[in-house]
Amino acid sequence: MDTFREILVRLPSSVRQELEALPDAVTGEIEEIRLRCGQHVRLQTAKGEKIISHIVTAEELVKILNSLIKYSYYAYEEDLAKGFVTIEGGHRVGICGKAVVKNGQTSLIKEISSMNIRFAKEFKGCSDKIASYLVGGDGRPLSTLIVSPPGCGKTTMLRDICRSLSSRRLKIAVCDERSEIAGMYNSQPSFDLGPRTDVLDGAAKAQGIQMLIRSMSPDVIITDEIGKKEDLEAARQCLSSGVALITSIHGSRQEDLNKSEIAPLITSSFFENIIFLSNRQGPGFVEEVING
Repeated sequence: MDTFREILVRLPSSVRQELEALPDAVTGEIEEIRLRCGQHVRLQTAKGEKIISHIVTAEELVKILNSLIKYSYYAYEEDLAKGFVTIEGGHRVGICGKAVVKNGQTSLIKEISSMNIRFAKEFKGCSDKIASYLVGGDGRPLSTLIVSPPGCGKTTMLRDICRSLSSRRLKIAVCDERSEIAGMYNSQPSFDLGPRTDVLDGAAKAQGIQMLIRSMSPDVIITDEIGKKEDLEAARQCLSSGVALITSIHGSRQEDLNKSEIAPLITSSFFENIIFLSNRQGPGFVEEVING
């Protein structure tokens, strides 16, 4: 079953009818389904936005969430408190509504007002264009930072890097804090990450990276969206342990990196390569490569 159909079969018939009638040329390009209470369904593709005439109700939003998580609120409790869930297939569902706060932390989102279903996609070979920057001439993996605005394919790129490096007999460890790279479901990744890849799902990067260094003896650790101060020490532990780190950060220019929390890693040339992506010619387009 293709990505679109995986989601379609879980939507209520009132929402599904118009979507079923869309041509394959459109459904194959859908990246997001936006559902807002009292508004038309909106589809986001790489070419722009398509509006569906159906107007979403509050009751439909509840039905959709129930269907997507198969009524397993307990299993998704922690993720729901963060405002998103990752479902079978690695797809991510963002949720907005009324936040219930306890002890200064969001513990629940109720009265759901909108949802964003983001389709996880796999493009094998998309990292081939940057393969020469990931491994040195001696076969050693190189610490690399991928810089990209949202929606430009950085997570898809990281996913394919896992597969590619794993096939080169390197031991890969993925610290998948947001469950987006691997899309773990029933103890297995939803995507092909290669035969030598271990996944730590849901752990914060600062702790997860340390756990992986100590327990899995990886050649390289791959994680998404580094950027907190506490991530700095974890990255430095990779360096002191001889483990390469391949990760990403939101941004589009060198100035964005200099203003970020990980600026000390940039100024110290921690990363041997910095790769800037955009969607100027489609997601994953390589704009520039800077050697650290």
